[in-house]
Amino acid sequence: MTERTTSEAGRNPVLVKICGLSTVETLEAALDAGADMIGLNFFPKSPRAVSLDAGAALAAQVRGRAEIVALTVDMDDDGIAAIVEAVRPDWLQLHGSEDPDRVAALQRRFGLGVLKAIGIRTADDLAEVARHAGIADHLLIDAKPPAGAVLPGGNGVPFDWALLDGIEPGRPYMLSGGLNPANVADAIARTGAGGVDVSSGVETAPGIKDVALIRAFIAAVRGDTTNMEDRRRSGERIVT
Repeated sequence: MTERTTSEAGRNPVLVKICGLSTVETLEAALDAGADMIGLNFFPKSPRAVSLDAGAALAAQVRGRAEIVALTVDMDDDGIAAIVEAVRPDWLQLHGSEDPDRVAALQRRFGLGVLKAIGIRTADDLAEVARHAGIADHLLIDAKPPAGAVLPGGNGVPFDWALLDGIEPGRPYMLSGGLNPANVADAIARTGAGGVDVSSGVETAPGIKDVALIRAFIAAVRGDTTNMEDRRRSGERIVT
């Protein structure tokens, strides 16, 4: 998994992933504010989707500064292979109905870490966490989309965090679903999640990321407004 090491006791270890970035300006804001992972969305129906060429250009801006996550939804092998070749991501995020066998097959073929998204609405949905816990390298526990939703994520709707009380999936997990600068600190305190993922919570409209909201979200996770690039230079780093 990815973990944060620090040179100073008491520093916040929670990983931050900003997903669905599609412009140089907002990507740079996320990197400067200290995002650990950058998500590029390759689901064509999403307002946050980027083309292969655009994704490759954005990934080049990220490389060496944060980890690159390529988000797909029930995509076939040829489509994923094209993304891997063009974008060279560190992670594949599977945000569809991919079962554990599919996750394992993609791990074998591409040799990349797999972040599997699991949608949660009720306690019954936690069975999917258990099914994937022994397979996926990292789990993303998200809000299950509302009935009739086109998108599997990025709908801005949280789930009941109490459902995660006592959960021990046996794999690192990130929390997603309806997070924003106002509630992310409470979400971390309530669940103890080792990472958080946000998309619509830092937007002014679907697919339109806001620089100020990105900075506010990361500051809320870190618990202060210190410039995170300065903190990285002082000793905080990402290791694999």
